[in-house]
Amino acid sequence: MGFIAKELEITSPVPAAKIFKAFVLDADELFPKIVPQAFKSVEIIEGDGGPGSIKKIIFGEAEQFKHAKHKVDVLDKEKFVYHYSWIEGDALMHVFEKISYEIKVESAHHGGSVTKITTKFFTIGDVHLDEEQLNSGKEKVIGLFKAVEGYVLANPEYA
Repeated sequence: MGFIAKELEITSPVPAAKIFKAFVLDADELFPKIVPQAFKSVEIIEGDGGPGSIKKIIFGEAEQFKHAKHKVDVLDKEKFVYHYSWIEGDALMHVFEKISYEIKVESAHHGGSVTKITTKFFTIGDVHLDEEQLNSGKEKVIGLFKAVEGYVLANPEYA
C-alpha cells in the first residue's frame, strides 16, 4: 500500500465555533443547499452521526463522481476536531483503499479562525499520484469551504 499526505490551512473571518458548526456539524444539510451542483444529498445510513457512523453522499451533476460513503472516525465538538474516511464509491477510483481527512479548527487572534485539513491518501499498491490531480482536489476543498464561509457571513442569524 502506498501513502501520501497533504496539508491545507484556510484562514477565515468566521469564529472557530461557527465555522466548525457549518463546515462539519451541519454539513449534511448545508452542502446540498449551498453547492447543489456538487452535492445532491448526504445522509447517515448507519449510526447517529458520531464516531463509527457511515454517511452516503450522492454527488451533484457538476461532479465527475456519482457517490461515496464515508465513515466518521473522530468527532470532538469541544476541540473542533473531525476525522473521516472515504471508504467506498467511485470517488476512490479503484486506486485508493481509502482517503482520510483530519480537520481541526482553531481560533485566530483576529477573532476569526484557522482550519487545518490533512488529507491522507492510501493507495492500492504503489500507484503514482499526479500532483495536478492532488491539487485539483485541494482547490475543490477550498472552494467548498469558501462557499460555506460565504453562506455563514451572508446569514448573520446562522448560529
